[in-house]
Amino acid sequence: MNELHELHELHEPHDPHEPDDSHEPHESDGPDETASELGRYAARFAALATANVTRAYPNAPAHLLRGPEDLVEPRHHHPAFYGSYDWHSAVHMHWLLVRLLRRCPDRIRADEVTAVLDGHLTVDALAAEADYLRAHPSFERPYGWAWLLALTAECGSLPGAAGERWAKALEPAADAVRALLGGWLARATYPVRHGVHTNSAFALGLVLDSAAAAGVTTIVEPVTEAVLGWFADDRDAPVHWEPSGQDFLSPALTEAEAMSRVLPEEEFARWLERFLPGVEWGAPVTVLTPPVVSDPADPQIGHLLGLILSRAAALGRLAAALPHGDPRVDVLRTAARDHLAAGLPATDSGDFTGDHWLATFAALALDGPPAGEP
Repeated sequence: MNELHELHELHEPHDPHEPDDSHEPHESDGPDETASELGRYAARFAALATANVTRAYPNAPAHLLRGPEDLVEPRHHHPAFYGSYDWHSAVHMHWLLVRLLRRCPDRIRADEVTAVLDGHLTVDALAAEADYLRAHPSFERPYGWAWLLALTAECGSLPGAAGERWAKALEPAADAVRALLGGWLARATYPVRHGVHTNSAFALGLVLDSAAAAGVTTIVEPVTEAVLGWFADDRDAPVHWEPSGQDFLSPALTEAEAMSRVLPEEEFARWLERFLPGVEWGAPVTVLTPPVVSDPADPQIGHLLGLILSRAAALGRLAAALPHGDPRVDVLRTAARDHLAAGLPATDSGDFTGDHWLATFAALALDGPPAGEP
C-alpha cells in the first residue's frame, strides 16, 4: 500500500459488478444477507488474495539495513507474510482468505485456500514472525499489529481443525503483539490522527473487535482507556480538511468508530452529535460523499480507493451503533451504500497497485468486522 511503480496489468481486469451467475446469492443461502453479499464477490476475492499472499515480488520490506549482512530476501525474515507487496497487506489478505472460508466456503475453492494457508500459517513460520516482532518493537505499529490480531481472531472463529490449527500457531505472534501494544500505549501520550497506516483509532478499534477471539483479552482495558482518554472530549471534528490526498482512512470516521465500541448506545449518540454535528441534515458532506480519485494507478492517489471502501465500512457501523429511529441512521446508511458502489469496481482492476490490498476493505464493508459473529 506504499509506493509502487508501473505495476499494471498483472492479470485480466473485470468489473466486480458484472453478473457472475456461478457466484450469485441463492435462496438456499438463508437469511444471512451479509454473507450473501460477500458471497457474490467471494471467488474473485479469494483468487486475488491467494495470488497475492504467494507472490514474493514486488516487495517493499520495512526492514532497517544496519549493514550488508541484512541484504536478505524478505522471506528470510517473514516466512509466513512475505507476499502481497508488504507485511501488513500480506497479513490482512490472509485474514481475507480465512474470512471467506468462514463465511462463504461454498463460493470459493476451499481446498486450494486451505492448502495455501496451511503452507504459511505453520508453527515454525509464525514463531519466526513472532521473534521478528519482538526484536523490532516499532515494526508495523499499530496497523500491522491490529491486523495480526484480527487474523488470529478470524482463525479462532473458524469452525473445524484448520482454524484451530492456525489459531494455535498464531498464539506466539498474537502474544507478542499484546505485549508490544501494552508497552506502546503506556508510553503514547498522543494519538496519531491522520488517515494512513499509523492512525491510532482504526488500529485500536480493530484490536477491540479482535481481542476476545484472539485470546488477548487483557489488552482490552488499556485499549479502552486509551480510546476514551484520547477521544472522549473531542467535538467538532475538522472534517472540512478531509480527505487528505493520500488517505485510505478517514480520521473522523475511524475515531467515531472506535468510540462506538467503548460507549453505550445512548451515550455514543450524544458524543457523535458533538463530534459530527449536522449528520441528520447530510453534513458533513466531505465525509458523506465519495472522493474523486483522479489517478487510481498512482500509488498514493490510489489510496483514496481504499478510503472509499473503509468509509463504507465505517459509515455502516456508525449507523448500526445509533439507537433505533435516530434520524442519522438513514443518512449514514445511504452514504455507506454510495461509497460501496463507488469502491467495489476497483477491487479487481488488474492493477497490482490496488489489487494487493483493496479487497480486504471491501470485505469489511460487505461483511463487517467482528470475527465472532456467525
